[in-house]
Amino acid sequence: MVSNEWITAADGTHQVFSNPLEIPLNDERQYRLIRLNNKLEALVISDPETDRASAALDVNVGNFYDPDNLLGLAHFCEHLLFMGTEKYPKENDYFSYLSEHSGYANAWTSSEHTNYYFEVGHQWLDGALDRFAHFFIDPLFLNTCTDREIRAVDSEHKKNLQSDSWRVAQIEKSLSNKNHPWHKFETGNLETLMGSPKKQGLDIRDELLRFHSNYYSANIMKLCVLGCESLDELTASVVEKFSAVANKDTVLPKFEGHPLSQEYLNKQIFVKSVKHTRSLDITFPFPGQSQYFECQPANYLSHLIGHEGSGSILSYLKKKGWATNLGSGCCYDRDNGFYHAWIELTESGLENYEQVVVTFFQYVDMLKKQGVKKWIFDEVQSLAEIDFKFAEKCSPSNYTSWLVQNMQVGYPPSMVISGSTRLRSFDADLIQQHMDLLNKDNFRLTVSAQSLPDHITLDQVERWYGTEYQVLPLSDKLTENLSNAETTDDFALPTPNGFLPRHLNVERHTIETKQTQPDLIQETATLRLWHKKDDTFWIPKTSVWLNLRSPLLHATPRHTVIAELYTRMLSESLNEYAYNAEVAGLSYFIGFDFRGFFLNVSGYSEKLPLLLEKVVDRMKHLQFPQDRFDVIKEQAIRDYDNFHLEAPFQHAAYYATYALLEHMWKIDDLRSEIKDVSLQDVQSTFPLLLAHLHLEALVHGDMNKAEAIDIVRNAETMIQPRPLSASQFVSNRSVLLPEGHSYTYQLAVADAKDVNSAVEFYMQVCDCTNVPLRTRLSLMSQIAQEPCFNQLRTKEQLGYIVLSGIRSHVGTNGLRVIVQSERDTVYLENRILDFLDVTLGKLLQEMTDTEFQSQIDSLIAVKTERHQNMNQEGGKYWSAIDSQYFEFDDIEKDVAELKTITKESFQDFYRKFIHPASPQFKKFSVHLQSQVPPSDRDAVPAPISTSSTASLTSSDTSTQSDDDDDLVTTTSVSSAADDTPDKTDDQVVPAISQMSKENLTSLHGCLTATPYGKHLTLERLETLVAKDLEQGTHAEVILRKLLVDELKTNEDQVEQLLNELAEQWRVAEAAAEKRPDQATTNTDGEDAARTSLRDHTKLPEGTIVIEDLLQFKKMMTLSTGAVPFFLFARI
Repeated sequence: MVSNEWITAADGTHQVFSNPLEIPLNDERQYRLIRLNNKLEALVISDPETDRASAALDVNVGNFYDPDNLLGLAHFCEHLLFMGTEKYPKENDYFSYLSEHSGYANAWTSSEHTNYYFEVGHQWLDGALDRFAHFFIDPLFLNTCTDREIRAVDSEHKKNLQSDSWRVAQIEKSLSNKNHPWHKFETGNLETLMGSPKKQGLDIRDELLRFHSNYYSANIMKLCVLGCESLDELTASVVEKFSAVANKDTVLPKFEGHPLSQEYLNKQIFVKSVKHTRSLDITFPFPGQSQYFECQPANYLSHLIGHEGSGSILSYLKKKGWATNLGSGCCYDRDNGFYHAWIELTESGLENYEQVVVTFFQYVDMLKKQGVKKWIFDEVQSLAEIDFKFAEKCSPSNYTSWLVQNMQVGYPPSMVISGSTRLRSFDADLIQQHMDLLNKDNFRLTVSAQSLPDHITLDQVERWYGTEYQVLPLSDKLTENLSNAETTDDFALPTPNGFLPRHLNVERHTIETKQTQPDLIQETATLRLWHKKDDTFWIPKTSVWLNLRSPLLHATPRHTVIAELYTRMLSESLNEYAYNAEVAGLSYFIGFDFRGFFLNVSGYSEKLPLLLEKVVDRMKHLQFPQDRFDVIKEQAIRDYDNFHLEAPFQHAAYYATYALLEHMWKIDDLRSEIKDVSLQDVQSTFPLLLAHLHLEALVHGDMNKAEAIDIVRNAETMIQPRPLSASQFVSNRSVLLPEGHSYTYQLAVADAKDVNSAVEFYMQVCDCTNVPLRTRLSLMSQIAQEPCFNQLRTKEQLGYIVLSGIRSHVGTNGLRVIVQSERDTVYLENRILDFLDVTLGKLLQEMTDTEFQSQIDSLIAVKTERHQNMNQEGGKYWSAIDSQYFEFDDIEKDVAELKTITKESFQDFYRKFIHPASPQFKKFSVHLQSQVPPSDRDAVPAPISTSSTASLTSSDTSTQSDDDDDLVTTTSVSSAADDTPDKTDDQVVPAISQMSKENLTSLHGCLTATPYGKHLTLERLETLVAKDLEQGTHAEVILRKLLVDELKTNEDQVEQLLNELAEQWRVAEAAAEKRPDQATTNTDGEDAARTSLRDHTKLPEGTIVIEDLLQFKKMMTLSTGAVPFFLFARI
């Protein structure tokens, strides 16, 4: 026996916490907290109902522990840890296993945590958990992966270079106590992890091993495992798999002082933003909050300061025309915290930012004079208790990842689940002490905007993100105004919350057969109402979805802009009223699309009708002041402008959607139209938008049919719509790409400073109602996902963002690949084509029957998963309704079809729809090319590692388009099999891709002809490349390593030498082939490999380059509109 609370197990392998854990009332899962003999604590959760299992492990170490000369090392460790273990040495074994068994994994690094987690079908937890455990027992940290993962870290950093949140955060960190690690650059990049270590004479892998040895210790790790097995089975599995994790009794160092020390207070930082934003951040040094979890004093303050009702700071600032949004709260680590009040300013607010600061302190002074109120604490505590009591399940990996963070905080063991959620005791003195920290001598300001006040000179540039900024002391005027500020009657404490639910009882009874779809309970000329009474989750909540269909919203860009402004005005007008509802767990959202408005109201059922009635009444009778309209309009204009500063991969997806949808206005159309839209235009138009409507609604939750009819019919009565005519029900449609055609649309990245380019590559496959094809497409998406990521991101290091999956439009489905990269977009498209042709083809050809069946079983497991919460179930029903297909039984159809799919029929599907040489291949791609010259992107050329054998190819065909010349350009490109392709820096070196032990003599002759290789012996060359050849490493990777690591070639000459070697190799090999004694016969695999070598400087032959997307859409055939599966006549 260890203590009264911890009891040693009979076999002596672990201890068990013997007291009960605090869990939500509705949570029927079983929990057990254990401690292994190596001091690793683990929480095991048995959920017999779960379809998915998960595990997460948190190491209590993050970037705070990076050596000062190796910034980003903790983050780099997170990346490289996944690259194989002694038991499972294949570098992508873990991700392959998860992908094949309906799973996924991820990790993140913060200041004091590195958090690893995975999720998988429950049947395959044991295999996944064993692989996961060995990352913490015997990771390989393969030297061959080191450079690749440094590039992955660098690419992750570069995707954030134009992110204002990252830029501002780094400035705030750099302007802090240099004796505290909070000031460090946390992500890492090529400079900190490759360039700097080399200059210092350090081997980065050796340093990583030292870091791992120092900090990856069982005594500072927390583990959580969730599965359907019993607690005893899960416990045994954890003991078996994790007892071997080394315990080094690591003692974490303490960091003295606060990051925001006195010398950095009473300052104002001005930052030039990338986007058209204007923000003010008031920051106070605070203590860490973990020790105060029973009272949570910072939560009390943020409840009041962040309140948006009458008498609040935000309410006052909006009336003055100075702000549009406000948020507040405390972020903290183990010992220190920061209390932030963040305010989104208007143009007038930026001009008067000092008065905004004075306003903030006037409100705080009011709070201090009013004193700490127990009734406010009680209300916050009551809401927290209700939310905890009726907490619903989330995804298992989200839950386990969150729990291991909780376990690191140091809550009493019985509170590892509830510690951060429940408020336990009122401590007025403690709250007052925290309130006193919000004083006028204990803060600093950060002002961020594209156009700053005239007196700001922006005389400094932050090192890691290149952000321009200036630091000044607080102005004398601000200091004086703060000293002389008086309280005002404009501020008041919030009134008691009328939305606080009181009636929370749910009638729970046994259901023998659960309902699998909603009932259609009302249908008129203006309304179709669906209802599903909750029979699964038994919580006092309801969701109401409502579509208000009106063709006018999308009739012209002007109508769409007016709808945009109307919904923003509506939300703004309801903000003070609805804020209390939101605090009380009741929320609404209103938006619009091409079909009309959509409204969702969800939360605790008791007060939901009250909120729904208020929202609909305001929709019908909106009145809005001119000054607030001007703010809303200016905000909408900024949002349109900021769209062009989003990440390139998002723009690629946007233009693909625009090209493939029949009806969609471009952002530029809306931006042009909004300039002269007036308040009167909106006020006079929105009644017309609501005059003719069709309402489609779903009520799902603990409301019965009668209650559902009452609230929806009441909404209909308040709106009083006239019915639409039959012709007004025409839905949007999608472009149908012609078979054998490949289209590309190219444009520049709008943000001239973004180093990233992006490609969205879309292969159209089938109508969404085609069950046989859509199920095969789903299977293809599942099978291709991990190999796509592994090949294009992990091996080739094209960029941090590599995504693949299904793209669905109205009436059509297809497979897409998205890559964001510093490489040229034409190069990226060719790499995607090679993946589809070579890597994916080889994978499918070599897949065994057992492996194929495993993929089928995995997809069936995904499709038949039970809903985890009420919102997920209701969302599934609403998706079927909103699509207008009403296909509630799609899962049953798909699963039945999946059970009939053979490997041969699936390979036929690949050959017909996915292989680029197929006559039926239909492709549309969007290229967003960075405007930054390649020489300015700091891009280290990434290695290419790909299979050399293509398979499952159909006959080689090329297609030409007869489309109009003013619309498209058909590229004329040399054959991919051309022996003498043009060579550029962005090109794979095709001439030397067939390296083997047999032709090293030719390579040796080429290398010794260079100044760098003249002393290289053949024996030395064979030794250097032997291991890489055995592992099938691509020739370009081997050559780069030889040139840089062994021959010490200058980096700026590597590309030139690669191209020279390629030409020499080609000549030597051509001569060898002509010798009779060397004559050989090519195998089918060699021929296939040769045809897969593309000229990466050009688009493939026959590609149609689109000049005008609108003309392109006009020339295309369109899909059919939504045709309901549901036969309403049966109702």
